[in-house]
Amino acid sequence: MSTATATKPAKAATRGKVGQERTNWPATVLLLLAALTVLVPLYVTVSMAFKTTEQATDLNAFSLPNPFSTSGFVEAWALTNFPRAFLVSTLVTLIAVAGSIVVSAMASYAIVRNWDRKLFRYSFFYLLAAMFIPFPVVALPQVRLTGILGLDNYVGVALLTIVFGLAFNCLLFTTFLRSIPLELEESMRMDGASTWQTFWQLIFPLLAPMAATVGIFSFLGSWNDFMMPSLIISQPEWQTIPVVNSIFQTQFSNNYNVSFASYLMAMAPAIIVYLFSQRWVMSGLTQGAIK
Repeated sequence: MSTATATKPAKAATRGKVGQERTNWPATVLLLLAALTVLVPLYVTVSMAFKTTEQATDLNAFSLPNPFSTSGFVEAWALTNFPRAFLVSTLVTLIAVAGSIVVSAMASYAIVRNWDRKLFRYSFFYLLAAMFIPFPVVALPQVRLTGILGLDNYVGVALLTIVFGLAFNCLLFTTFLRSIPLELEESMRMDGASTWQTFWQLIFPLLAPMAATVGIFSFLGSWNDFMMPSLIISQPEWQTIPVVNSIFQTQFSNNYNVSFASYLMAMAPAIIVYLFSQRWVMSGLTQGAIK
């Protein structure tokens, strides 16, 4: 009896140790260092933006602003005509996000449900191959084509963003679509639904998690894009925020508080959207991977 009694706590202790998760310290340290490479520049940006011109030029970037000043934001707002640049960036991003979700979802649905046909299967491989072609390689032809078609404006930038994101977005959507049972569509077709009705009323709502993921990636890529708007948009006064900041960078001179305030206003929407939507990114990718 005593031996059996002494054995039970030992087994319970063993089970407790097995159930505990050990901390992977090397990975934790690496993640902390990676986080610092983002948090430290972000801290400097925020602190410099709220300083006065005298504080911003005292060669102490890590000091807190004392007192806090919003003069840099006021000057940057007027100097870069921020409302107009913000409007252009918003229009480009909205068109790019909506177009990326709809076009990629429709293309992926056609590919997955017609995989046995060579045309659709090879189209998917063609899209995957396009992922290995960087934009600078085809930049000059795109500039020429958009000029000929009269798309050397924010509409052309939005359309090109949709096209260049089609490969990656289709890769995400096709992975998710393969997990949707075909029986759901067959039952709806038996009720007299067409292919168009089946897609919009059944398939597209089921793609909501992945659509959110694609939309967030498209938003971040479109909002922060510098190269494509700078090459495509011909009128400097109708440029997006990243390009406007680059144009007026020489006029910031030594007013570091003005420049950092302008940068902070430019990246604030992307940071806010990502903070509130990162759970949908992880949810969509995880669901697609598990299924």
